[in-house]
Amino acid sequence: MSESLAIIPARYGSSRLPGKPLIELAGRPMIEHVWRRAYEAGLDRVLIATDDERIANAARGFGAEVLMTRDDHANGTARLAEVVERLELSDEACIVNVQGDEPLLPPSMIERVLSRLLEDEGAAMATLAEPLEAHEVLLRPGTVKVVCDARGRALYFSRAPIPWDRDRFSEGVSVDLSGGHWRRHVGLYAYRAGFLRTYAALPESSD
Repeated sequence: MSESLAIIPARYGSSRLPGKPLIELAGRPMIEHVWRRAYEAGLDRVLIATDDERIANAARGFGAEVLMTRDDHANGTARLAEVVERLELSDEACIVNVQGDEPLLPPSMIERVLSRLLEDEGAAMATLAEPLEAHEVLLRPGTVKVVCDARGRALYFSRAPIPWDRDRFSEGVSVDLSGGHWRRHVGLYAYRAGFLRTYAALPESSD
């Protein structure tokens, strides 16, 4: 079986809330709550990837494995790619990207996204979705919708309802949400290490 890791990318310099990983919740820094949720998922390894010694010191204080990374990454996925190279992981190793600001993330969700990736040997990455049950949530632009094929593979992501029932929506009529074909994307991802290597080598878009 492929090695499985939960990696928590964490940076101090958030533009909206600097120092967010170290904000105290119930007497512990937020990053510790996230680490504990990831640890409870039972993966082979859980580590915190950060570019800040304040976060690293706090993490070591509660027993977490820490890897110091560069400070020029554009996003958490790029930070994961650096970890893959630094640890010399095999291309088949499976990594769950656990966001450092999700202290209430259920460990079962980490287990689920990892199992989906392991179940589909041809997939390079996996993510989660759940059925939409409320019409107002379906219409909300802040809700990312996903269309999947018969195998459960994502075909399209959109903030608009897909498929768009032009006539019913224009008349303000509620659509039938039964059957589970309307799905909300849950932003939790798992990757094969080989995909992260490919991702890191891709040129940046100009848009």
